[in-house]
Amino acid sequence: MKETRYFLLPQDRLPKAWYNIVADLPFRVPPLLHPVTREPTRLPPPLFCDALIEQEESRERYIEIPEPVREVYRVWRPTPLIRARRLEEALDTPAHIYFKYEGASPPGSHKPNTAVAQAFYSKEAGVKRLVTETGAGQWGSALAFACNLFGMECGVYMVKVSYHQKPYRRVLMEAWGARVVPSPSPETRSGQAILEKDPDSPGSLGIAISEAVEIAATHDDTKYSLGSVLNHVLLHQTVIGEEARMQMEMAGEYPDVVVGCVGGGSNFAGLAFPFLRDRLQNGSPTRFVAVEPTACPSMTRGIYAYDYGDTAHLAPLAKMDTLGHTFIPAGIHAGGLRYHGMAPLVSALHRHGYIEPVAYPQLAVFEAAVLFARTEGFIPAPETAHAIKAVVDEALAAREAGEKRVILFNFSGHGHFDMGAYESYFAGKLANYEYPAERVQEALKDLPQVEE
Repeated sequence: MKETRYFLLPQDRLPKAWYNIVADLPFRVPPLLHPVTREPTRLPPPLFCDALIEQEESRERYIEIPEPVREVYRVWRPTPLIRARRLEEALDTPAHIYFKYEGASPPGSHKPNTAVAQAFYSKEAGVKRLVTETGAGQWGSALAFACNLFGMECGVYMVKVSYHQKPYRRVLMEAWGARVVPSPSPETRSGQAILEKDPDSPGSLGIAISEAVEIAATHDDTKYSLGSVLNHVLLHQTVIGEEARMQMEMAGEYPDVVVGCVGGGSNFAGLAFPFLRDRLQNGSPTRFVAVEPTACPSMTRGIYAYDYGDTAHLAPLAKMDTLGHTFIPAGIHAGGLRYHGMAPLVSALHRHGYIEPVAYPQLAVFEAAVLFARTEGFIPAPETAHAIKAVVDEALAAREAGEKRVILFNFSGHGHFDMGAYESYFAGKLANYEYPAERVQEALKDLPQVEE
């Protein structure tokens, strides 16, 4: 009899609390700084509702998930944990590979885990509209989905290169009632300034953040919503790892390696942090591998420093792994991994030796994605494919070493809206891109000078 491949939790085991890793850190994470005074600061109250600011600063280990949020979660959660047996066989590896399938949500990714929470708290605070930025469109579609459920308006500034590469993501957002604008746009002073310098700018997440923040700061009925990087966003995503811990117990195994792709860090943190808890509390030997593109290597080639979260210097300064806020990434298809910086929590854990970053070029990533699709059947988003490439390498290393290795990774989103990227790959039109060292150094010259 073949062993179980699917590990499913009943809905009554949906987690009742998010895990806040800050409670267990053996070091201090540097505070946010005001973009003008350079003094320690909170998240700007005009941009965020009080409940989210409190979660950002909390040191409580567990924060209760409100029942209205859990009610929406039940539309697709708990998500399945799946043993990738066919991939194991194709790689001829003794490794056991498991993936947490977050493509089960209506928008098709992990992003609604925080979008629903942010919309709920904002609605409770009387907010009428949320505005945000999006790269590949997964975050924008998640917020559009959440705002629609809670009867709120949603505005999305979508990085221009992705706006044109992925039109159906835009249509999905519009189907849920969102207004989608290609960024940089002439609607804001931030966008106008960029277009004046470069009318053909492909855009970046830093630019789109500036536009969304500007709108939120100048409209009393509007708040800003962020899909990654901040502490409260990573907190909401830990529902993934809390479920995965129970499901790994069902499988009778514990991961030796936990893998996730990283752009701002939310899906990686969502899976990894509940397992990192064991390492922080009990010295568990599990390794944590964060995977990024060579075209946007904030962890592998950036520096750990204070930097602006956006291009127009409207957001607070955060100490993070960064390529510099003026960094403009190449138009690779993994639009969700094109942010210039990394979540402060993920960056600090990296710099203290808890997280191992690796970077891969685009062609190797798509090769791994196709292998996964042809063995397991699921089509991964280009972002998710980065994690799969690292998993393949870990499994092959286990084969070479002749050792069993339990590998767990986050299948952060499906690729059903990324067929254009796959079409380009099959046609031989995609190329590898490694961000030039001289351009990294040039972007880093514009880092703010901060005395610590």
